[in-house]
Amino acid sequence: MSSPLLTALFTAVAVILLVHFIFEAGVKALTRHRAAATESVRSSLLELFLFLDPQLLYVLAAMFCLAVTLFAQLGTRSFALALGCGASSAVLPVAVLAWLKRGRRLRLQEQFPDTLLMLAGALRSGSSLSTAMHQVGPELPAPTSQELAIILRELRLGVSLDAALEGFGQRVALPSVGLAIAAMRIAHDSGGGLAEALERAAFTLRSQLAMESKIRALTSQGKLQALIVGLLPVVLLLALLRMEPAEMSLLFSTRAGIATLIGISVLEVLGVYVIRRIVSIDV
Repeated sequence: MSSPLLTALFTAVAVILLVHFIFEAGVKALTRHRAAATESVRSSLLELFLFLDPQLLYVLAAMFCLAVTLFAQLGTRSFALALGCGASSAVLPVAVLAWLKRGRRLRLQEQFPDTLLMLAGALRSGSSLSTAMHQVGPELPAPTSQELAIILRELRLGVSLDAALEGFGQRVALPSVGLAIAAMRIAHDSGGGLAEALERAAFTLRSQLAMESKIRALTSQGKLQALIVGLLPVVLLLALLRMEPAEMSLLFSTRAGIATLIGISVLEVLGVYVIRRIVSIDV
């Protein structure tokens, strides 16, 4: 057998093995990513009390990313930009879940002072803490009523009150709620006035919420500036694409143009992040 033929044969075998290795590695990586993403989405959905199939949501998110990539490719005729749009759209489901979880925690934080005052009133009438939770829980809106229902269910299953409250604090992970839970646990263990402790915690949390609302009002202008900084280049790019399509097409068809778009995107993200950090004040 001639040397060129052997070289071609070995090259073909090497290419086949390399393609097989890449395919196997890609399938394993996709399987691990799907398992991790599904588990994370399942825990987030349980926290939000949304009983949906995470496997179906994963498939729908993948189809959405493919559709965005396809439409971007048809609209821009740039494979790199289409991949960028597809990768960006993959962040959207995660962002939606994070937004829902943040909104639920904020509602719980706003409802918690009134919840503590209602529990204190029930305790003053002679009820125990578990009985007070059972009386107050149905009268409260979600998500506070949901969390109290979980605590009562754990108590009926034999979980101690300290463990149930500790689990509640871990699920919510809010400093203000953790402060109230610590006061409840200390007063319950020491045998002190639990109603007084709940009232003091409620007034403290209400003062903190008032301060946070005032800070949000004062920093709203900075957040609006961050939004304008983020949207202005996008609006300008769309306007220029409409006015000068031939010249602006170089941004999507040349290496220099794609590098410019990537640089602009990175600087935009950094600018919005810096502004958000400046106007973000922890109380």
